[in-house]
Amino acid sequence: RLSKRRLKRGVFHSLVDLQAAINRFVAEHNQEPRPFAWTADPDRIIEAVKRGHQELDSLH
Repeated sequence: RLSKRRLKRGVFHSLVDLQAAINRFVAEHNQEPRPFAWTADPDRIIEAVKRGHQELDSLH
């Protein structure tokens, strides 16, 4: 959300401007916080991690 709503559309002339935009987004977002709801299947995530480890191990 931060990337899509604030960073992609913003123009930042300095690192301080970027940090201020991020801090404003976080402050605004936290005014009405909602818990994050996972939609991905945990078993698929675990399998993807295992495949990644296997691929890394095969490179060495």
